Amino acid sequence: MSEKPAFKRSDFASDLDVRWCPGCGDYAILAAVQRTLPKLGVAPHQVAFVSGIGCSSRFPYYMNTYGFHTIHGRAPAIATGLKLARPDLQVWVITGDGDGLSIGGNHFVHVLRRDVDLQILLFNNRVYGLTKGQASPTSVVGQRTPSTPLGAIDPPVEPLRLALGAGARFVARVFDTSRHMSEVLEAAARHQGAALVEILQNCPVFNEGAWRSVTDRKTAEEKQLWVRHGEPLLFAGGRKGLRLRRDRVGLEVVDVGEGGVPLEEVLVHDERDPLLAQLLVQLEEPMVFGVIHRHPAEASWERLVARQTEQATAERGEGNLERLFRTGPTWRVEG
Repeated sequence: MSEKPAFKRSDFASDLDVRWCPGCGDYAILAAVQRTLPKLGVAPHQVAFVSGIGCSSRFPYYMNTYGFHTIHGRAPAIATGLKLARPDLQVWVITGDGDGLSIGGNHFVHVLRRDVDLQILLFNNRVYGLTKGQASPTSVVGQRTPSTPLGAIDPPVEPLRLALGAGARFVARVFDTSRHMSEVLEAAARHQGAALVEILQNCPVFNEGAWRSVTDRKTAEEKQLWVRHGEPLLFAGGRKGLRLRRDRVGLEVVDVGEGGVPLEEVLVHDERDPLLAQLLVQLEEPMVFGVIHRHPAEASWERLVARQTEQATAERGEGNLERLFRTGPTWRVEG
């Protein structure tokens, strides 16, 4: 029998009233995170949530943990500093498609490139919700908003493709009402290094049904492919699957079984393969969910920094700020 967790969901919930719009996907995400943390064997004081600016960034207020509501787009930078100073903490970054991919796009890329040991949850509702519905970096072409009254013309940023291009070693996708979210969040938390989870989310006020074509229960079986390491890439109740195209430049959907291809021709998911991950995140139908890529490094970035610091200290002794200030040419300003 597994041991009973030392903490329960209520231990991680603050006593503040949760204030998001009725029907917002943030409620489901908050509940999933609060359900996940007790499974990790951590106490509330061992966890910190760092957010930027946006509807999602209220998140730290609703967690009975350390929290820091920071500035627009800079949550990864501040979370990096926190992880360096307190590597014993489990640090989560809460951001949105506007906060994380627009003004924070540079920080998003580099925190993944560095592979800092952070869990990054990217809430993606394809719109700026807090500032009343303007187009965001993930808004689709043609989307009409107050800032694009004639329709958006910019091609949308695809967060997981961007992340893999930056060298991310853990990339996953879920949606706000997914029953598998807690499982994916737990996998992200146990990963050593930067773990990105894109969460497709509904905004009932400014972008109702942003992901309905994928998440609608009536068509979900045909539109969603949930991956698991070592298992065939099947969907639609096992009637359809993915295989490498004959020209070997992409994936194709095939019927499986009677009248279709044998199961042996269907690709098996290997979450360590970055090339397969790149092909999977490009698919629009079916859209791929679950842990798409996971390949931990031997040591995360902040551990490498700590190792360098220890080596420098051993070779040069403890640092002295006063001595550092007076090292090299100096001059006095008088009068």
